[in-house]
Amino acid sequence: MATKVLVLLGTNKGAFILESDAARRDWTTRGPFCDTWPIHHVVADPATGAIHAGGGNGWTGAAVWTSRDLGATWTHSGDGIAYGEGEPAIKSVWSLAAAHGRLYAGVEPAGLFVSDDGGETFTHVAGLRDHPSRPEWQGGGGGLILHSLVPDPDDPDSLHVGISVAGVFHTADGGRSFTARNRGTRCDFNPEDQRYPEHGQCVHSVVRAPGSGGRLYQQNHCGMYRSDDGGAGWDSIEAGLPSSFGFPVAVHPRDPQTVYLVPLNGDVDGRFMPDAKAAVWRSRDAGATWTDLRCGLPQDHAYLCVLRQALATDRLDPAGVYFGSNSGALFASADEGDNWRLIAQHLPMIMSVETLVIDD
Repeated sequence: MATKVLVLLGTNKGAFILESDAARRDWTTRGPFCDTWPIHHVVADPATGAIHAGGGNGWTGAAVWTSRDLGATWTHSGDGIAYGEGEPAIKSVWSLAAAHGRLYAGVEPAGLFVSDDGGETFTHVAGLRDHPSRPEWQGGGGGLILHSLVPDPDDPDSLHVGISVAGVFHTADGGRSFTARNRGTRCDFNPEDQRYPEHGQCVHSVVRAPGSGGRLYQQNHCGMYRSDDGGAGWDSIEAGLPSSFGFPVAVHPRDPQTVYLVPLNGDVDGRFMPDAKAAVWRSRDAGATWTDLRCGLPQDHAYLCVLRQALATDRLDPAGVYFGSNSGALFASADEGDNWRLIAQHLPMIMSVETLVIDD
């Protein structure tokens, strides 16, 4: 059985697809796709094999691009991606997730849309913006964006979302209502007596660990966290890391104890890897201890920033790990992070990295 491994990239000048076999040694690059629109997130629906790319800006409008032939041809649609009369115009699609026959889209200004026809039309999930905290949501450095979409693989009515700067919210009823899920996460930028509010946290990335335990990991503007109860409470797991600040987090495809992240040197000190030495940090014990993974990564003058959706794993054994930088470099490991190679460079700013494994 032949295996194809695709790495799907969203960049500020279109989508790109890298392809290899199961050995993951030699890679070909295709693109740019999507008419070189700014593309914030590219994902694959493993159930259908369709590739979806979300993006846009104030000039192009917001839309989701779709390819059903692994990138050979594309269509795009913004049908339904709009709020009601008197509401702000949607600037862009920032995040996508396919689950249970549905395609979710998170947008700027923060809101949630869903498609039941593979990205041809979308419907506003109004329950999120109906949350009573919405008048207090504020835009972070990247704007007021819904950037994390975390479906529950076992429950089609359960979904977590992450919004900067508002926090994590969860629905258990298919989007009719949402509750804030931020207990235990800090707001260091607030006055000291308001460091742990119900909402208003600057969450950067949220992912679900494999398995049925409801474990979530979160990289926040103010720390790294784990939840073992579906986000009802969060525990800090940043001890042992060089910084509490970073953007992405990724999980192992089979082991809920293994998690990856890319700490940066802080929010006001340049936002690059500490000491300009590239490293991905891995925990094999759910954040109790951390190891820096550097073999094959540049250790001199590596002023790299990895954005909130630009770190991913694949489902092979051993798992592949991938990250892309804001300078257009893409690094890959075929052995769960122990050794790294540069597999593409001189690309546009990489906004997102996701994978698709195809068994022919």
